[in-house]
Amino acid sequence: MRSHLLNDTTAEHYRRSVTEGVERVAAQLAATERPFTGITADALAPRIERIDLDRPLHDTAAVLDELEEVYLRDAVYFHHPRYLAHLNCPVVIPAVLGEAVLSAVNSSLDTWDQSAGGTLIERRLIDWTAGRIGFGPAADGVFTSGGTQSNLQALLLAREEATCASLADLRVFASEASHFSVQKSAKLLGLGHDAVVSVPVDRDKRMRTVALARELERCRQDGLVPMAVVATAGTTDFGSIDPLPEIAELCARYGTWMHVDAAYGCGLLVSLKHRGRVDGVERADSVTVDYHKAFFQPVSSSAVLVRDGATLRHATYHADYLNPRRTVRERIPNQVDKSLQTTRRFDALKLWMTLRTMGADGVGQLFDEVCDLARQGWELLMADPRFDVVVEPALSTLVFRCVPAAVTDPALIDRANLHARRALSASGDAVVAGTKVGGRHYLKFTLLNPETRPSDIAAVLDLIAGHAEQYLGESLDRAS
Repeated sequence: MRSHLLNDTTAEHYRRSVTEGVERVAAQLAATERPFTGITADALAPRIERIDLDRPLHDTAAVLDELEEVYLRDAVYFHHPRYLAHLNCPVVIPAVLGEAVLSAVNSSLDTWDQSAGGTLIERRLIDWTAGRIGFGPAADGVFTSGGTQSNLQALLLAREEATCASLADLRVFASEASHFSVQKSAKLLGLGHDAVVSVPVDRDKRMRTVALARELERCRQDGLVPMAVVATAGTTDFGSIDPLPEIAELCARYGTWMHVDAAYGCGLLVSLKHRGRVDGVERADSVTVDYHKAFFQPVSSSAVLVRDGATLRHATYHADYLNPRRTVRERIPNQVDKSLQTTRRFDALKLWMTLRTMGADGVGQLFDEVCDLARQGWELLMADPRFDVVVEPALSTLVFRCVPAAVTDPALIDRANLHARRALSASGDAVVAGTKVGGRHYLKFTLLNPETRPSDIAAVLDLIAGHAEQYLGESLDRAS
């Protein structure tokens, strides 16, 4: 069994095995004609359940053959131009190379004596990102597992910075289109069930600053403490960007921590054309960025940045076996001093490899392409009487639904759109997402693939309309 350990004596076995795996994936990518096979959980589960994990195959080729049957063949492939569903991006090759390197070396980024150069690379990338945001030299941050953890840590810092005798008196303000992790974080931080105040949005799904000002003033008059305002730069459903400069002014007036959830919109930090859409982000106290959404990185690759690095002390704990207090005096850089995690992957290497290969402008160009594609998709939807589109895109998301002219019953239209989404997924021809707007069912394109073309969008819209009309025709026939 020692022959499977990666070391100096097994380097050739490692090379052969990884090469064989890469060749299988490359062949699958080259042969993939649809983003999904349409397989159901009921059909796939028996294949996996019948595998006896206590009877290994003892052969890499056999294991890869089996993996094709239970995973590779039916995986959802985000690289396909007709995968239009969630915030999943195709990945760039330099980042995949970085993933291979970091997995093999297996550095843990909690302490210097486990990561050395990895610690310094992560710190350099944090400084680079802080500079892109517009933070000053006091800024700092740390890589995280994703936007949910980044938001949690940011709100933890806000809670600790708030002057308040009782957690029950703390309030967090976020738009009604903000990410659910705001509510989850409040619960994990011990705040009351009513701690998160939902602020209405305007017709473009941006936080109404007049409403925010009213809620902040009410909070103060009620003797409560406005702990934080969470502004979103790229909402999950609409890609909308809250008015950051106005929110920053209100936060300054009320002495409130300003957090910007830019998990999606962080791509604008390297945009060559649209950077101005996140002006005001530099005034935040903390910012969430998800490189695995907007920088074309493999999951996971995220970070939380703070304008004042001293606030990260609220996440610091010392253990004699890991990061004793003397290491601070000795200026030993331990990233665990800043993180909610202890053992942590060297995810920063993927971004490092990407920037050193493509450059920030190369990443920004790709993100600009998907933003421009969304504009073209919006124009297609606006010109097509079969569809109702909700908002003009600020990033690369389109929310719409099919509204056949012959049908006026909203509930029936809801069912038709749900059917169209399910039928499309079952066919494997495309994958789209869904959401609710005003209590009604809508469909969603999240465009993060520069290889997607307007012709792909038009073709998928035709497929959606065809499935919806077929359902409506059958429903009306049954009703008559």
